[in-house]
Amino acid sequence: MTSPVASPAAPARSKLSLYLDLIRWNRPAGWLVLVWPTLAALWVAADGFPGWHLLLVFVLGTVLMRSAGCTINDIADRDFDKHVKRTTQRPITSGQVSVPEAVMVGVVLTLVAFGLVLSTRWEAVAWSVPAVLFTILYPFTKRFFAMPQAFLGIAFNFGIVIAFAAVTGSVPLAAWVLWLANMFLVLAYDTEYAMVDRDDDLKIGMKTSAITLGRFDVAGIMAFFVLCWGLTAWVLAPYQLGWPFWLGMGAAAAQLVWHYTLIRHRTREGCFVAFSKSHWIGACMFAGVALGFALR
Repeated sequence: MTSPVASPAAPARSKLSLYLDLIRWNRPAGWLVLVWPTLAALWVAADGFPGWHLLLVFVLGTVLMRSAGCTINDIADRDFDKHVKRTTQRPITSGQVSVPEAVMVGVVLTLVAFGLVLSTRWEAVAWSVPAVLFTILYPFTKRFFAMPQAFLGIAFNFGIVIAFAAVTGSVPLAAWVLWLANMFLVLAYDTEYAMVDRDDDLKIGMKTSAITLGRFDVAGIMAFFVLCWGLTAWVLAPYQLGWPFWLGMGAAAAQLVWHYTLIRHRTREGCFVAFSKSHWIGACMFAGVALGFALR
């Protein structure tokens, strides 16, 4: 009788692979939802194409800061993530990456992003400081704040403020309206994301907008989307961007209807798809803005 042969152990993963997982390199939706509103603000501030230098600074800066934010979030949530189905195998939670290693990754990414901002105006540099602070603080608001997604929106929206500061040296009213519009967009798509983990979050005592809104979650998300769309249309209409802008806004509106069909039954799968595709709303709006300025 032959003895059973043990299955070979899974090969150990490289540190680079684990670090890429830590910053969600294989999930670009997380930085795409940030980059499109930031680029739209950059185009508006510059009254058209802002130049390759600023474009590169803000695209790379957005990717780097989103990656740093993921690292900070996973450090803060490492004990909670053990109890959430979707997050049990994250590098820190599973013990494959230590907290000091993760801190090092987050600090390096933040410093590189800060170095990029230093190549612009001092006003942009000044606004980047609170941006970093809010990024660090956000994960901890999930312990006590009923709508931590609002705090996330503040952190995410600094890209809009910094874009105007980098181009013009000031942050006018139009920038703050775009900031508010994107706040509602963040509330909408991150509540969709929170709906995926709602059952687990209830068990571990985590605060999220999906829990706070309760049975009004779907209605709340759609209201947030409509407010984002309406404020964006209102603040950008005076720029007379013509049919390209309204075509982009129309495509964004069509997606809002599609999002409703995905989330109305509150399934994990539908809500996750809605979140993962939400960056296309911002992409349509940005395309309308960029083409509108190009053809104006």
